[in-house]
Amino acid sequence: MAQPGAHTAARSKAVPARAGAGRRAAPAPGGEPSWGRPKPPRAARGASRDEVGWVKAHGGCGATSLAELFGGVEVGARWPDPARGEPRRVVLVGRTSARGLRSVSQALGALDDGNAPQGLELLGVVLVADAPGRLPLGLLRRIRVLRSVARVHRVPWIPAWRTGGSPKSAPRQLATLARLVGAEQQGQGAAS
Repeated sequence: MAQPGAHTAARSKAVPARAGAGRRAAPAPGGEPSWGRPKPPRAARGASRDEVGWVKAHGGCGATSLAELFGGVEVGARWPDPARGEPRRVVLVGRTSARGLRSVSQALGALDDGNAPQGLELLGVVLVADAPGRLPLGLLRRIRVLRSVARVHRVPWIPAWRTGGSPKSAPRQLATLARLVGAEQQGQGAAS
């Protein structure tokens, strides 16, 4: 016997599916990637399977800057497909804001649920500071949860990056990250 209200819930789920038939799905709120839906492949220029792929959890996370600093290729806000010659070793990048941590969590959930191409090797998650200073306790708790499912590396606030410059001295977190991705820091702003 069905529970009261179950029929109404089932009917309400079916109506949007019929109404939206044949139309493109609406983008996720705020233009963020929807990690559960397949994205059309976007060829990463010059990428090879052995390079590190920097995956954006959300826009403005710093993946492009990290790819420029450490090498590899920024593949966008999607998991790359090694079967198509795209990088198999990936690093997921997000900011330490509430929105950034939520996007990282969604991307890791999609990976865990099998909504990513086969053969990916997640090297870790990089959380780039969204502002100077200490994080609020609520955000630190979210990071602790992320650390329970993935290797997390935090990059501190670097004022020089905000203005397009290079830091005078490299934070130790950048050296640790360089070792993780197998990069040499060759005066590209990481060490001066």
